[in-house]
This record gives sequence, structure tokens and C-alpha cells, in this order.
Amino acid sequence: MISLKLTLVMIVLCAVLYPLFISGIGRMAPGGGKGVTVAVNGKVVGYERIGQKFTEDKYFWGRPSAVDYNAAGSAGSNKGPSNPDYLQIVQDRIDSFLAHNPGIKKTDIPADIVTASGSGLDPHISPEAAYVQVIRVAAVRKLPEQKIKNLVDTHVEAPLAGVLGPSRVNVLKLNIALDALK
Repeated sequence: MISLKLTLVMIVLCAVLYPLFISGIGRMAPGGGKGVTVAVNGKVVGYERIGQKFTEDKYFWGRPSAVDYNAAGSAGSNKGPSNPDYLQIVQDRIDSFLAHNPGIKKTDIPADIVTASGSGLDPHISPEAAYVQVIRVAAVRKLPEQKIKNLVDTHVEAPLAGVLGPSRVNVLKLNIALDALK
């Protein structure tokens, strides 16, 4: 009888009260727990904290995704750094990046542009990953490299509180600003 009472108490606590509490906290977050949308001319084009797939040379590319940017189920690849299949995937990404960015040396490619994040949905890249793409984007858009570099400079986000984490660039916001360039 005691075990039945304890089971009922735990069901109410874990299956009712805890989810309601977490839902209430989510409603206080930006976007009301539904995510912060990014809109252009009144049309939602994405979410601020969910990466998107950009493959055209006229755009900056984000981090690769192990789940092909499917926000319904985030996940990493679960393959270790010595796994031959994983190493081949990374090498294929390096080869593709080099093919689309002639003049860049393999040693100049930042790791985050060829390796997926743990969630597979990371919307950010390092400033170095953005700067290494400037030449390609400028050439395709027929714009001065310095203009594109300056745009990247304005989109570098500082670490949280100035010290927690690395500087980063939101790829969606950068590409929206890129499309707005004249």
C-alpha cells in the first residue's frame, strides 16, 4: 500500500507539477518558449537559435548538421574522433569547402566549419569560420572583400558577460544582412 501511495505521489510530482513548472519558466523566456523568430519584411525566415542549411556560394555557410538541420530531433553524430566513417565525413566536408573556396589552404579551415555541433542545430560559427568565407562570398556577389569583412565584423557577438564562451557569428542574421547590402 505504501508503494502505491509513493507511486501516485511521484506521478503527480514528476508527470504533472514538474512539467507545469518548466512550462511556466519557458513562458517567461524570450519568444514565450516558442523560440525567437527572425523576420524579413514581416515574413518569418527562421529562428535565432536554430541553424539553417546554407549551401549556395553567395551565402556564408554554417556548421554542418548531423541531423540535416531537422529541429524535430537534435543530435550529434555519436561517432568518435577516430571512427573511420566519421573521419571520411569530415574529409568530405573539407574537400567540399576547399572546392568552393579556392585559394584557402586546408590548414586555414576552422574546425567548426567541417564538424557538426553536439545538437546538430548550432546557429553560430566562429568569427574565423566567417572570415575564411569572405573571399568566396565577395567574389560571387561581385562586392569588395573589405565590405564583406566589415559586415562580418559588425555581426561578431561578444562572449556572454564578456568572458563566458567564445565570440561567435549568427549565420542567419549575417546572411540576412548580406542580402540587404547594396
